[in-house]
Amino acid sequence: MEKIRLEDSPIVYNVSRCEGGDWVLFLHAAFVHHGMFAQQIEYFADSYNIIAVDMLGHGDSTDAKRADSIDKMSFWIKRIMERENAQKIHVVGVSLGAVIAQDFANKYPDNVSSLACFGGYDINNFDMEMQKSNSSSQMGMMLKGMISVKWFAKANKKISAYTERAQEEFYKMNLSFEKKSFMYLASLGSMVNKHKTGERGYPLLIGCGEHDIPMELEAVRMWAESEKNCRTVVFEGAGHCVNMDVPDRFNKVMEEFWK
Repeated sequence: MEKIRLEDSPIVYNVSRCEGGDWVLFLHAAFVHHGMFAQQIEYFADSYNIIAVDMLGHGDSTDAKRADSIDKMSFWIKRIMERENAQKIHVVGVSLGAVIAQDFANKYPDNVSSLACFGGYDINNFDMEMQKSNSSSQMGMMLKGMISVKWFAKANKKISAYTERAQEEFYKMNLSFEKKSFMYLASLGSMVNKHKTGERGYPLLIGCGEHDIPMELEAVRMWAESEKNCRTVVFEGAGHCVNMDVPDRFNKVMEEFWK
């Protein structure tokens, strides 16, 4: 893939071009980088144009200004599409990436070919009481991160992946996450419950792993209840980052969904 720094921004993205192919955007989970989609990029590179972004504060996208925040990601993604002359794109997000994917779809629905969100929740209809039940454990994890990224990464890998192979891959990527980058995530709440979901002009796929936390499984169930036309998948043998735990199954599901 070719690595490109988006002009006048802190964002670095990676692109693989395939003449005549549809465009796909991969948006990664928090604390890692675009490398979590390595097996998807290899599988789809011969059939699709692929954009894999390092989101603000992650991977190579760390040369940021004080005013930069994660809620600008959709704007930067739109600029990347304009630079690559991509009119419409299949958007795939995992965890944090699922939040950004939905925010992009809310702001630029005409540029979305399809939307697939895994390990996420419906940001347009989110029950804040559900989040409160998980807030204490999240705060504990954040404190670990501020004390020691290595300590944080060791604990985080068990939450983020189910298979031993995927846990180790996640751990290695998590080690590169810098403590200062926590501050860029502070504006995530500004994307939640800010838009009303209208009739989507594109197909929606949502899902998670069967071994994800109970709150996530419930969030997917509630989302599916509110959007009857969406497709839902729960991956066997997978945790939070389903594309890393069961890459072959994940790739087949995406291939079928896009076609």
